[in-house]
Amino acid sequence: MKLTIKKDAIEFRKELGYGHTDALNLTNVLIKLNIITVFKKLSDGFSGMALSSGDRKFILINSAHSRGRQNFSICHELYHIFKDDDFKPHHSYAGSFNRKSNEFMADTFASYFLLPDDGVLSLIPDAELMKDRIEISTILKIEHYFGCSRNALLYRLKELNLISAASYDKHNQSIIKTARLYGYSTELYEPGNDGKVIGDYGPLAKSLYDQEKISESHYHGLMNDIGIDIFNYTVDEDQDR
Repeated sequence: MKLTIKKDAIEFRKELGYGHTDALNLTNVLIKLNIITVFKKLSDGFSGMALSSGDRKFILINSAHSRGRQNFSICHELYHIFKDDDFKPHHSYAGSFNRKSNEFMADTFASYFLLPDDGVLSLIPDAELMKDRIEISTILKIEHYFGCSRNALLYRLKELNLISAASYDKHNQSIIKTARLYGYSTELYEPGNDGKVIGDYGPLAKSLYDQEKISESHYHGLMNDIGIDIFNYTVDEDQDR
């Protein structure tokens, strides 16, 4: 099963114009696939959800999670939209790798899609390509290149037989502190993107209002959901400057 999912991830990367070692630009991917994506603070047990109806596709991502984890959640939901033959809208908890459901397949796809084997291996020095020899500096470089969470990367390294369970636990501690010590930004490990919208959510809402398919109050509510109050909106004086 894993080989089939890995093949799907590789082929999907190729369809989107990415090679075996390229880091994904997920904002561009979502725009290209015409998926409206909204980031909002949700409960910790809710990583995201996806909806698909005809040509319209929607993803909701928990902005209370770290940015790296959000990226994994996006890849998880892409599996449900494009590769899951038995997909039914539900709340996802991406990254749990629960083998009892198709959530495991979505997590596995996300892992291969975000962190392809060749890409991970290409960033590891030859001297570290042995079990439990990988340095924390290399781990930091890989996760910042691919924009992934520490947990997602350690899972891949364990799957590639490059770290043991003990090394997994060792490197999964003091993550932000270690990043600072090595001079890396800590944004990847922190929450963010709250209220961010990718795609044509706003234009679609405005179009429905202009066509009188929704009321002004409904339009206001839709825009207010993404942090835009149309009744108190003013054009920036230095626009187009």
